[in-house]
Order: sequence, then C-alpha cells, then structure tokens
Amino acid sequence: MIRVQLIPMEGVSREEALPCLLKCVASKEVAGFDSIECGTGVSSQAQLAAATNWQGETAGGKEHGDAYGHLPADAISIPVNSALQHDTNLSYSIPKSLPASPYGFHVLQIESGPNEMAPPVLQSANSAAVELEQPKQAKLRSQPIPLGKSRRDSGIDNQRDKRFDPFKTWSGRFERQLSSLRGIPQEHDGEANDGCIVEVEPLPAVDRYFDALEGPELDTLRVSEVSVLPEDKKWPFLLRFPISAFGMCLGVGSQAILWKTLATSPSVGFLHVSLTVNLVLWCMSLVLVSTVSLIYACKIIFYFEAVRREYDHPVRGNFFFAPWIACLFLVQGVPPSVAEKPPTALWYALMAPIFCLEVKVYGQWMSGGQRRLSKVANPSNHLSIVGNFVGALAGASMGLREGPIFFFAVGLAHYTVLFVTLYQRLPTNVTLPKELHPVFFLFVAAPSVASMAWATINGYFDYGSRIAYFVALFLYFSLAVRINLFRGLRFSLAWWAYTFPTTGFSIATIRYSKEVTNAFTQALSVGFSAISTFTVTALLVSTIVHAFVLRDLFPNDISIAITRKGPTSSKPVAPLRSINSTMKGRETLEI
Repeated sequence: MIRVQLIPMEGVSREEALPCLLKCVASKEVAGFDSIECGTGVSSQAQLAAATNWQGETAGGKEHGDAYGHLPADAISIPVNSALQHDTNLSYSIPKSLPASPYGFHVLQIESGPNEMAPPVLQSANSAAVELEQPKQAKLRSQPIPLGKSRRDSGIDNQRDKRFDPFKTWSGRFERQLSSLRGIPQEHDGEANDGCIVEVEPLPAVDRYFDALEGPELDTLRVSEVSVLPEDKKWPFLLRFPISAFGMCLGVGSQAILWKTLATSPSVGFLHVSLTVNLVLWCMSLVLVSTVSLIYACKIIFYFEAVRREYDHPVRGNFFFAPWIACLFLVQGVPPSVAEKPPTALWYALMAPIFCLEVKVYGQWMSGGQRRLSKVANPSNHLSIVGNFVGALAGASMGLREGPIFFFAVGLAHYTVLFVTLYQRLPTNVTLPKELHPVFFLFVAAPSVASMAWATINGYFDYGSRIAYFVALFLYFSLAVRINLFRGLRFSLAWWAYTFPTTGFSIATIRYSKEVTNAFTQALSVGFSAISTFTVTALLVSTIVHAFVLRDLFPNDISIAITRKGPTSSKPVAPLRSINSTMKGRETLEI
C-alpha cells in the first residue's frame, strides 16, 4: 500500500497549483502490475533515483521526513498551494501491488487533464519508461509451492502414524525392499516419526490377558494398564475388524435353517410357511459370509500380528471356529430349489480346519500348560464344542456315517469336561460381572445341536436325543427367568454369536414336536421360534443403527493392544476409567 499525502506549500500561485487529487488506475491498466511483460519494462534504478531526488527537493522534506529529507517508504509528499489548503488537508491512499521481482518496479503514470500537470520528476520518469527498455524476460507470477516436493525436500516426506507398524504384516524389511524397488526413499530401519525406535511388541502370555483386561469378553482395559496402540486416535478399519464379526453369519445362517424347518416340518404345517423365506435368508447369509470372510482375509494379509493376538486371546480364540460353523450352516440351510443334497466332499473340506483347530486347542487344555482348561475356561469355549455337533449333524444329513459319529464322540467328551469346569467356577476364573451377558446362552447351544445330531445319526428322536434336549430346555429356562440381570447391557458385535443357541434350541423343539406331537409341543415350537426371530431382528436393527447412524460398530479393539509385561508404578492412570471401574464395583456389591 502506497500512501500519498498532499502537503500545502507557500509561494506557489493558484495557476501553478498541482492537481489536488490523484486518479486511481485499475490494475489492468497499469503496465507490469504484478507481472513483468516482455519488452515493456523500465529501469528500476533510474526510476528510484528520480523519485528520490524529487522528494529531496520539496520544501517540507526535512520537516516531514527523516534527517536526509526523505519521507517514509509508504508516503509521497506533493507540494500544494496554500490557497488550496482547505481542500488538501486530506491523505489519499492508493493501493499498489508490488511486483514479484525488483526489475519490474514501475512508477504509476498519472493521467493529467487539460488544466493539470504532473510533477516534473514524474514526467521525466514517465518519459524514461518509454525510452528505456528492459531486456526481455519471461512473465513472473506468484505460484504456489508444490506441497509434496517441499515436504520431501524439507525432510518431512511422510507424516503417517507409524505406531501401527508393529501390527502390520509388511512393515518390516520386505516392505522396505518393495518400496525401494518402486523408487521411494526409505528411512533408517526402526526409525519412527519422532525419531524413536519402533519395536515389535512380543505376544503377551495368557495371564496378561486376564491381568490387563476385564469384562465378560475381556475387551475392556483395566485402570492401571496402558495400550500399545494410541487410544486417542481411530485405528485403521482392518485393525478394528474383529473375528467376532462372524457371529453375524452364525445368526443369519441359523435363521435360514429355522425357516426351512418351519416350511418342511409336518408338526408346524398349520403355519403354512413358504420356502421363499428360507431362500431369501440363505442368500443373505451367503453374501454376509462372503463379505466378512473377504474383509478378514485382508486383515490376515495386512495385519497378521493383530490376528495372532486375537488367536491367543482367551475369548477371541474360540471365534476362529465360527467361519467354518457358518459355512456348515449354509450347507444345512440350502434351499431345495438350489440343491437337493450337497456333495459329501464339501463336508470333508469344512471339517478339516475344524479338526486341526481342535487338535491344537484340546491339546492345550489337556497338556496343563498356560492354556489349560481350568485357567482359560469361559462360556465362549462352547464355540469349539458346537463345531463337532454341527459337523455331525451336517454329515449325517448327507448320508455319512462314521465321520459324524467320530465328531459327535469328540464333542460329547469335551463338552462334559467343559460343562463341569464352568459350573465349578474355580478361584482362577474371573469373578462374574453384575450383568448376565448373552454369552451364557452358549450353554444352550451344545445340547440343542447334539440332540438333533444324534437323532439324525440314529434315525429318530430316541431317548439319547431327548436327554440332550431336556438339558438344553432346563438351561434355557434357568437363563431366561433372570431378566433383571440383562439390564444395562452394552451393545457388542459378539452378541450375534449368542443368537444361534436360541435358534438352535427352536429347531430342536420343532424336531421334538415331530416325534411328540401335541398342542403343548406345537406351542413351544411356535413360541421359541418367534423369540429367536425377534432376537435376530432386534440385533439386525441395532447393528444397522450402530453402523450407519452412530458409526461406532467397530471401535478400537483394545483387547489386542495390551503390553507384554505389566505396567510400572511410573505410568499414568486414566482417571475416567478409574471412576467407571469404581462405580461398577459398587453396583456389583449392591447386587
């Protein structure tokens, strides 16, 4: 901004008066405004010298300027007749944008009227602007600095958060080699954003999960613990996607089997259920299983360390049986219009991974090590048992004999041991919280599916099948009557895994009513089927709300971010978690 101040000058007549007002010229009309045109420039040194000499000759130079008679850089003093003093006591500001280079400095050309004349020094400067020519130069304009280039040149090339690198599959040497082949400059090994070393946290022992976590699912960090990953930042989606998401597949797949049974069983034929419902639910289950499997496969590829931690988790490790059980549900609930009888090779392909997992898990239960059953027993262990009975039921439905009996025997033996262990509640187990979590409905799943599996193997619903069914019936009622313990529950994606026990019990009730047909068994079939359908529908609505409205369906998975060793006394304690834990403890004592 160039400020022009008109100062009156004595001894100058009105005829010789200078113009009292300078004309504001548009930026487009000023040559070289904010740019340097080729061949139209003037010598900046000559113009600066002329302007300086003219300022030094003014009468008020020493009065209004510095010791050398120069005015400030943002003002030009123009002498004016004293007779016009009453008209020239104002200061006029003329905006002027400086050029990008000193070679393009130009003096404004003031257009004078018929009775006006410009100062002689400015006239000479204007004439010099016409006579003198500057060497041709390219047009210079203000250009933004390339962001990527400047960040790379300044050494701030990559601002991504590297605290998640220890959980990534390709965060090590192989990733750096691939980046080098693509021409991306690499930092020193182990260097993080703040210059510290990123160390891969070893897998914690089983005791650490019980010491660092709390809750029925061991998914809440204790007050004195510190997470390996940042708690104040939302983690990548794959890192937040848990293995328990396969519970949705179990819930929808079991509903497809339920509605197929309702449509084909003669004991509930009065309902006149169409197989179209079974077809729709089966297609939904197929799409859901494919989607969840694809996402978790990506997690295995990109975040294998997180998958390892989930497998070592005392609760999450049991959910690795869920994908294969969900596929067996697809085989069981296939509509007759799609396939009358699935191929037996499919059964062997699905039972092979279940067998491998059982050899690993059951061996740890029996070996007496860190993962012995008395130490890690929790209701989610029923998922590793149910797979045997679901496989036996599917194999017997396909016409197989020895394979289903084998898995039925293995499941029955380990279910007996698990049932007794969970009933004892040894001192090594964590004290049950106030709320009765839906995880305990898994107690109903194993005997319900076992009764149907043995009935299919034996050919009819005999006494063995009825014994298993009555055990499931008693457990169902013993859990359902304790309604007060279901209040104040926090929604969790793992609830889907606990819906299929109620659905399985409904299917077993329909099978039982087929053998013992009367009004009571038919009423039980309709009632339990309605309860299971309502439960799945309510969970479906809650899942949609949390996924698309509240957007908190997949929070940070704190259960896989615990440290290998316990915290020291120097580490800070989260006050909010402390208050919440204290209040929860008080509520537990009140109950």
